[in-house]
Amino acid sequence: GQRQALVNNTLQLPMKVAIDFGITNTDIAIQDNNELIFHTFSTEKIDAAYILKILSELNIDIEKITHIAVTGGKSSDLENHINTIPIIKLNEIQAIGYGARELYKINDPKFLAVSTGTGTACVASTDGEFNHLGGISIGGGTLQGLSNLITGINNPNEIEKLSAIGNKNNLDALICEVVNNIGSLNPDITASNFCKARENTNHIIEDAVSAISNMVGEVIGTIAYLNALLIGVDNVYFIGRVSAMSSVRNGVEKRLNLAGVTGNYI
Repeated sequence: GQRQALVNNTLQLPMKVAIDFGITNTDIAIQDNNELIFHTFSTEKIDAAYILKILSELNIDIEKITHIAVTGGKSSDLENHINTIPIIKLNEIQAIGYGARELYKINDPKFLAVSTGTGTACVASTDGEFNHLGGISIGGGTLQGLSNLITGINNPNEIEKLSAIGNKNNLDALICEVVNNIGSLNPDITASNFCKARENTNHIIEDAVSAISNMVGEVIGTIAYLNALLIGVDNVYFIGRVSAMSSVRNGVEKRLNLAGVTGNYI
């Protein structure tokens, strides 16, 4: 309705298109007169034909496009033009840094951005320069893959729904259950993910999905707070679909709280 009307109106004017090729999803932003419209497609082979296919499915007249910016995947292998449209290739680390700064309107000279997609990447910004602090292979791909293996469910929306019902503590062992007080650690912090499944496999799907989501969140939260402490900041700015899932975010927050680090989410 309203969104489609906006798209139709936008397509009548010159525009810029930005494309982020992820392992799982390809995200497209269309800009016209400082107005942004977003779309998502399942990632296919990254080439000019795929870009033209996307533009065609969105009913975009390519003659109206002035520039196409690309990042992620093998986008650097693309030609420098599609038809006569210039292709601007942006390093993914730069895209994460600039993207987080714009989304959150960050003015701090130093900040940490954590991109949570199929995997997870940490990017530090210091005086306008972006540096990759490192990444981990735990992310949305892990969440969907493990869930599919254990429960046969890989749809993120279904995972989120079931996680809200399930109780991870039926599978995880907490600090208070296995050891005495350790310093200032909260007794409700996870001591071992899936520990209780060693002897009892009579779990329900909801508990399993809840435990998987929490584990992924805890790992992301741990790498986030360690990198935040490394560069001396107490705020982390998250981007990406995975950190938008409340079931994962709960795990992230528990780990950030251990270090007194604040998480910011879109």
